[in-house]
Amino acid sequence: GRAMAEPKIAQKSPYAVELAPGDYWWCSCGQSKRQPFCDGSHKGTEFAPQKYSAGESKTVYFCACKATRNAPLCDGSHKAL
Repeated sequence: GRAMAEPKIAQKSPYAVELAPGDYWWCSCGQSKRQPFCDGSHKGTEFAPQKYSAGESKTVYFCACKATRNAPLCDGSHKAL
């Protein structure tokens, strides 16, 4: 089989986003123009967005380098890129 597709690095620091309660779709491919959220740019690739549910209003640090092992949240992986 072929190698896993590599996501595009949107930026090398997380996106701090003020969320209201609700469901959000995190971009996993890095191609979205609406970072850190999905805009459908992954169509035709093996990537799919990841759902994130906020139960309360809060600031969330979404991974922007797409290398996190704690998707969709930043785990510091960008420091090693």
